[in-house]
Amino acid sequence: MAIFHTTNFISKYITGRDKSLFANDIENNHALLNQRIEDKSVLVIGGAGTIGSSFIKAIMHFNPSKIYVIDINENGLTELVRDVRSSNGLNVPKVFVTYPINFGDPVFEKIFRNAGPFDIVANFAAHKHVRSEKDHYSIEAMIENNVIKAKKLLDILLEMPPQYFFCVSTDKAANPVNVMGASKKLMEDVILSYSTKIPITTARFANVAFSNGSLLFGFIERIMKGQPLSSPSDVKRYFVSPEESGQLCMLACILGESGDIFFPKLKTESMKTFAEIAVEFLKQFNKKPLLCESEQQAKERAATLSDKSKFYPVHFFKSDTSGEKHFEEFYTEKESLDMIRFKELGIVKNAPKQSLEDINVMFGHLQEVFNKKDLKKQDIITILESYIPNFQHIETGKSLDQKM
Repeated sequence: MAIFHTTNFISKYITGRDKSLFANDIENNHALLNQRIEDKSVLVIGGAGTIGSSFIKAIMHFNPSKIYVIDINENGLTELVRDVRSSNGLNVPKVFVTYPINFGDPVFEKIFRNAGPFDIVANFAAHKHVRSEKDHYSIEAMIENNVIKAKKLLDILLEMPPQYFFCVSTDKAANPVNVMGASKKLMEDVILSYSTKIPITTARFANVAFSNGSLLFGFIERIMKGQPLSSPSDVKRYFVSPEESGQLCMLACILGESGDIFFPKLKTESMKTFAEIAVEFLKQFNKKPLLCESEQQAKERAATLSDKSKFYPVHFFKSDTSGEKHFEEFYTEKESLDMIRFKELGIVKNAPKQSLEDINVMFGHLQEVFNKKDLKKQDIITILESYIPNFQHIETGKSLDQKM
């Protein structure tokens, strides 16, 4: 099969953009970005992932003096180092250090206190996939990572507050229907409760095309392994490129006012289904989709594939799994927006800020639920619904792990 150029495919068939959506906003604010990043010390948590590594590349263009990267993915950190040191045009600082550790562990606090203070801190460590919602074990781990550790990090940062702190959110936090989105909405509430103590921003954004673990990334894996492609036919999503994801987070982190929630200005008609992308994806390999009625039929057809075949087995289906929204949105009707300051970025300006006392009470209630001996998934969902009024969980009894 022909070599697949991911970047070209994203530009032509997914985003439809030859240059970054945020190119003008970066150019218009270039001097200010340079002033606020040059010679600064940066700490990036969860920096081995697609968005975190793209953020690192974005800020390298503005000459930070030090970058420390924390991530539990040792292999990902290895590739990050190889990638940035092999990339033309990136200004890798002399102090560029990666640590394969958990930011919730005591050793992280040692690094923070000995290598700090940091001017810029960005947190990308999170459970990001709807499929991580399976049962009460997986949900407890998700809330621990997305919410509880985020608060613990902020308590540590209060010792030596950075000039800028960013923690990534998701479009699924707006009117959430899955626990991942609800956990990120709670995360927003938690970090904004600190926004008078530390300059804090966040961002909700679209699916990142071909990001690690995503369905589109899985398309590449399936082709390499001679396995069928499978995707829902009725789920539409907004998409940004990996480069754009890092740039969005950089702009929000460095240029936002404390309490701001950023999002990209993308038109509804730009949303695409995964099935549409799968068809275009196969064209890059000179293949046409061979529609199969079931997963089993698709697997059987894939087992007899030859390199000369003009058709490739696919299974498209109507979505029927828990927490799956047919479309995404970046803000709610009750949120006040600034659509003027940036050309391609909107900002939620009036996000409600709870007190730290209320946040601590909520954490106490969560811990009480987690300590129940007969804990069930619905117990956690019920308490999330009590704290997030617009959380309307979609429960079908099926998980994405039951799909190919």
